Amino acid sequence: QVQLVESGGGLVQPGGSLRLSCAASGSIFSVYAMLWYRQAPGKQRELVAGITTGGSTSYADSVKGRFTISRDNAKKMVYLQMNSLKPEDTAVYYCNAFISVTTVQAPREYWGQGTQVTVSS
Repeated sequence: QVQLVESGGGLVQPGGSLRLSCAASGSIFSVYAMLWYRQAPGKQRELVAGITTGGSTSYADSVKGRFTISRDNAKKMVYLQMNSLKPEDTAVYYCNAFISVTTVQAPREYWGQGTQVTVSS
């Protein structure tokens, strides 16, 4: 059973910072791309940032220059450092990863349960 568990969300003032973490656990053979999505109330879930196994990253235009995604392959973890937070960054943030559990199985997509980030004064 593969699980993704996020942590690090909370309430922060505009201009502040938060660091989200996501740990993959279970019977895992390999973790491929790892991503962060977010969903604000009344809006569709959107891709925030992604990182490949080799460390190549991509970001939504709305967070470029403010957010940084990173990963620790040995620990099977992905992080999202969020700086200069704005009220419009308020959302539930979800960890997403493509994981294979055996040497022959194609990677499958997994989701975490989400962690709330609220940016408000």
